[in-house]
Amino acid sequence: MIFTAFFQALGQIGDRRFRRVLLIGIGLSLALLIGIYALFLGAIQILTPDTVTIPFIGEVGGLDTLLSWGSLILMIGLSVFLMMPVASAFTGLFLEDIAAAVEQRHYPTLPPATPVKLGDALIDSLNFMGLLIVANLLALIVYIFSGPFAPLVFWSVNGFLLGREYFQLVAMRRLGRQGAKALRAKHGPTIWFAGALMAVPLSVPLVNLMIPVLGVATFTHLFHRLQGQAASG
Repeated sequence: MIFTAFFQALGQIGDRRFRRVLLIGIGLSLALLIGIYALFLGAIQILTPDTVTIPFIGEVGGLDTLLSWGSLILMIGLSVFLMMPVASAFTGLFLEDIAAAVEQRHYPTLPPATPVKLGDALIDSLNFMGLLIVANLLALIVYIFSGPFAPLVFWSVNGFLLGREYFQLVAMRRLGRQGAKALRAKHGPTIWFAGALMAVPLSVPLVNLMIPVLGVATFTHLFHRLQGQAASG
């Protein structure tokens, strides 16, 4: 079910409307990544009184550091971790466009959805992003002592949180907040596994720029399949 939903999302890249959103989404993901990376460098400067030297970059300081080639390489490397909050922030901005494009092609007989208000979607996304950051900070000790299993722990933690967010926001368009929570609770393990499968490619530099869009599309398909199961049951 999950893999079918993903390959359906991937197969829609040829759709002009979907491709437009995908390209805009890649640009937005890159912009968000640069913004979060800039905050990361700024936090290093604030928290350390002395000059900090980072491999491949040198001394951290100001706009020159942010625009250096070494900094670009480090940002691509750190995107393994930084794309998790980027993907979380992304949903509030393009959720409706992506979900509507998927439903127009694959579920044309459905009545119009009730779009999640942009303000509500952004607030939910920011809340989820804050939870994502705090959860990963708390899990740092677990990552350190997990040895070779650290990536599995990382994907599991972030998969749970991203799956929860993406499914919740997609489902709210059709079921409202309480209905979305109920369906999410009923299919928690499936949603968790789908989120983990989304977290894995988010850890692959450059490939991860496409995943926020494909993630929304995948969870749109997954929602309709799970809702169909609930209706038939």
